[in-house]
Order: sequence, then structure tokens, then C-alpha cells
Amino acid sequence: MIKKHLINILGWKTDRKIVVFESDDWGAIRMPSKAVFNSLKKKGYPLENCPYNNFDSLESNKDLECLFDVLDSVKDKNGQSSIFTLNNIVANPNFEKIKESDFQSYYFEPFIDTLNRYPSHDKVYELYQKGIEEKLIKPQFHGREHLQVNRWIDALQRKEVPVLDAFQHNFFSPKIRYSHDYPMEYMDALDYDSIDELTGQKKIVSEGLKLFKDIWSFSSKSFIAPCYTWDSQLEECLLENGVHYLQGVVAQQIPTAQSGYDRKLKFHYQGQKNQLGQRYLVRNAFFEPTLYPQKDWVGECMKRISIAFKWKKPAIIGSHRLNYTGSLDPKNRDTNLRGLRSLLDEIVKLWPSVEFYSSDQLGLEMDKKKEAFTHNANLNE
Repeated sequence: MIKKHLINILGWKTDRKIVVFESDDWGAIRMPSKAVFNSLKKKGYPLENCPYNNFDSLESNKDLECLFDVLDSVKDKNGQSSIFTLNNIVANPNFEKIKESDFQSYYFEPFIDTLNRYPSHDKVYELYQKGIEEKLIKPQFHGREHLQVNRWIDALQRKEVPVLDAFQHNFFSPKIRYSHDYPMEYMDALDYDSIDELTGQKKIVSEGLKLFKDIWSFSSKSFIAPCYTWDSQLEECLLENGVHYLQGVVAQQIPTAQSGYDRKLKFHYQGQKNQLGQRYLVRNAFFEPTLYPQKDWVGECMKRISIAFKWKKPAIIGSHRLNYTGSLDPKNRDTNLRGLRSLLDEIVKLWPSVEFYSSDQLGLEMDKKKEAFTHNANLNE
């Protein structure tokens, strides 16, 4: 309980009750279908050990329709619906082209092209546009793809059987072991094995942000790094491409290029500015029922929101896409949406003056308001 207070002590303050939902992974592929899951299970892969492989798949028409119904059902004091900052992976591997190159080259495709290869996904982009118009969602940038490209391609070139088996079904890897290659199943896109990879990562970030603008017709003001992992040297590249706010948890994980799974931790506080003037938005509450289904997520999240408000901080709630996808298991989506509705109802009941914001709105509010900090020192300077 003490840690929950500590992460809220320092930083930007407000007397207002602001709630932000940040939801990651939208647009990214994961487990393509239940048929693929069963096929790989028969080969002996322990897919059931990873909730993402059990439940997470590219969002479908039904997924968005059900989510939007819940978000639209609860309003704040200003009549604003509860809104999700929908953190978007804008591209996925182009498996066909990669195979044609005999795994010698990497190719990607916009996620809106990936949608065309999935059943019951023909209205997803149209639904997204409707959600933006009705202020139910605000897409923001999560990455070009949710994939450490270099490690994945290297594994394919080495003809590692598990990776090839997954590739045949158009996804990254079945979770088979915890090792240097597999700790995050290649999902930690901005990790690296050599500092020399930073040049390529800057290109990936720039290409991703350009594609984001092409898809949504506006630039992303904020960014959340896959697996909360990025080198601070990338922040200048992000700023050059219009990113002013860096979403994350209290600890940034910085690659070290050391053997094994080794990261350096850099701690941030709410609204903290880096040397470039970008602000860190720190998640201080979570709603992740698919990850730990036995937990009382509504009660736990309400406690964390209450602590944030006690310290005059906005409540920023992390909640990944896998909680709201039902292609692999409709019960997963339906059960969690009932929980989300209960959480939203509890929020507006306990705090009638609550205001629902997107992440970029919160960042702008921090910038325009005269800064109020409980501590003047920058922890990382």
C-alpha cells in the first residue's frame, strides 16, 4: 500500500478529479484464431501459460461495438462519455513478402491492411472513425509494430522451429521458454542487443508516426513504448515527430545491451519534464482482469483512484486490449466489459465531479495550467 502512495507524491497537482484510461496494443496481431491455438497446442507448445496467447487477438467488429456501448453509457459532469486513449500499433509484419525474401528482409503492412485478412473485421476502421467522432476513443501512437524486428528475423534465419511454426500461422512466437531471445516473445520492440540499433529504431519510430498520421489524419501527441522499454535517446526523435507526452509506468526500462534479460530502471513522476520539455504521464491505477482473473479489479482500481485523488493527482488507468477481445473466447470480452461498466459506475457515483480525459488532453492541461509541483527537483537531471 505504501508504494501506491509513493508514486503519487511528486509531480503535477490538480484539485479536479481527472480520470484517464490508457489501453495498449490495438491494431497489433497476436493469436490469429482458436484454430491456430489448437493446432500449436497439439504440437506441444504451452500456449496456455500466456494470457495474451489465450485471449488476445486483432480487434473485431463485435469487440469495438461492445466496448463503445459501455464507454457511451457513462458520462462525466460535462456530459463527456468515458473515453479510451487507444494506443495503436500501426503496422504488422507482411508475412508473405518476408517469406518470399527467404527471411533475408523485413517488410511491414499498415494494420488496416491486416484487418482485411481477418474474418468479422471489415467494419473495424469505420467503427474507429465513429468512435473518434463521438469522443469515445482517441488513438495515440504505441509503435510501428509490437515486435523486436532484428531478433525475430535472426531467429527465422536460424530456422528456429518454434518461430517458424508460429510464422506459418502469421504470428510471432508460441511461448516456449524464458531465455534471452524469448523473455517478452519478441514483443519488446525498442529493446536492443547493441547501441548501434538505435539508428534503426529512430527510423522505425519516424516511419510509424508518419503512418499514424496517414491512417488517422492527425498526429499523435503522446507515445507509449511497447513493454515500457525504450532508450531515452529516442525521445528527441519522438519530439521531432510531434510527440510531447510519454505515457508509461513509474519505471522506464532502458536497454543495456548486456547478455541476458538486463534493463536499467529510470523512475518518473507525474507530469515530470525531461530536458526536451516532454512530459511523462505515469499510470497509477490498473484494470487488467484477464491477467489475474481472481483479483477484485474494480475494488483495487477504485482504491488506487482514491489514493491518486488524495494526493491531488489525475488517475491514469492502464488497461490492455486483451481484456476486451472476444474472438478467441467471447466470455473474456463480455465478463470484463461488465466489470468495466461497474468500475465506471462506481467512479461517477463516488466522484460526481469526475472528468474523463484522453492522454493528450491531460498533457495539454498540464502545459496550459500554471505548474504546481509538490517537489521541484527533476529526479533524472
